[in-house]
Amino acid sequence: MKAVLLLEDGTIFTGENFGSHGEAFGEVVFNTSITGYQEIITDPSYRGQIVTMTYPLIGNYGVNTEDVESHKPWVEGFVIKELSAIRSNWRSTMDLDEYLKKNNIVGIQGIDTRALTRHIRLQGAMQGVISTKDFDSVSLLKKMQLAPKLIGVDLVKEVTCNAPYDWKDALSPKKKARYKVVALDCGIKFNILRNLVLAGCKVRVMPADTSPEEILKIKPHGILLSNGPGDPAAVTYVIKTVSKLIGRVPIFGICLGHQMLGLALGGETYKLKFGHHGANHPVKDLKTGQVAITAQNHGFCVDIKSIPAKNTEMTHVNLYDNTPEGMENKKLMFFSVQYHPEAGPGPHDAGYLFDKFIKLMETRRKRT
Repeated sequence: MKAVLLLEDGTIFTGENFGSHGEAFGEVVFNTSITGYQEIITDPSYRGQIVTMTYPLIGNYGVNTEDVESHKPWVEGFVIKELSAIRSNWRSTMDLDEYLKKNNIVGIQGIDTRALTRHIRLQGAMQGVISTKDFDSVSLLKKMQLAPKLIGVDLVKEVTCNAPYDWKDALSPKKKARYKVVALDCGIKFNILRNLVLAGCKVRVMPADTSPEEILKIKPHGILLSNGPGDPAAVTYVIKTVSKLIGRVPIFGICLGHQMLGLALGGETYKLKFGHHGANHPVKDLKTGQVAITAQNHGFCVDIKSIPAKNTEMTHVNLYDNTPEGMENKKLMFFSVQYHPEAGPGPHDAGYLFDKFIKLMETRRKRT
């Protein structure tokens, strides 16, 4: 079945439909990961976005029940060069086409994803629509104008959990917990929770709109501010909560959590031209000089220079474009990174940050 991808500047790509039929609207971004498409599709941070995979062949190992980062897929649409005709993996339970159909996600294949990626790099990420039923550009552009945008929209409320729960799953390591951690769920990935358990934490996951009083009532040793979708400045209730928690308990922020910390400190965030999405981004630790290859998924960035809080310093920088990707304040007991140390998918170079969180909580506990 014919399908089209239309961008808001009028650029159109024609291909073939796979997955569900219909129309899907969202910001079109590209991801440079070679594998891990199932983890990407189920990452809540992609709510509101149509994801383009730059690797040309997708779907060759199918999907399974374990390689997910949340309880359901969140991408608005999926764009690839070629859907593999076969799936070859002993863990596979269904193919990608069937998986997208089951979860009502519209996909398009057979387009020049290199040309699309280059266009986004030059012009910036922009709104788009995948359609299998309407191929008129004027009609689709009108629909696109009515579709919700990312800037100024709170998408966290759409992906956060409905009620608090203690994290347990079959894939998490069986390890004695030494620390009690509250994970504020702004769209948290399962692999973050598994890494916290591996590091020796008992994790209580709480909705994004949980008050600071409710969080502190649990008496956690530390707080994890999770990743999540969309514009951080629109999630004002989380910013207010974080501002009241800073300095009272050790905090580790990841991706959107990093941005929330920056805003809670009085700083500002800004939209990146086309964002960072993929599993091969080099990040330099400014203290050690060591470079880690990291997994990333964000479209906004913290302006470190805008943060008025004393003793807050930039700790990491992205070597692709020199944007800040980490900060720390030892006096206020927090640190954060813009990338994903839990991978899923991606390299494990930054896994040491979970141990750093443990040491921060340990130091705090000894002082008290």
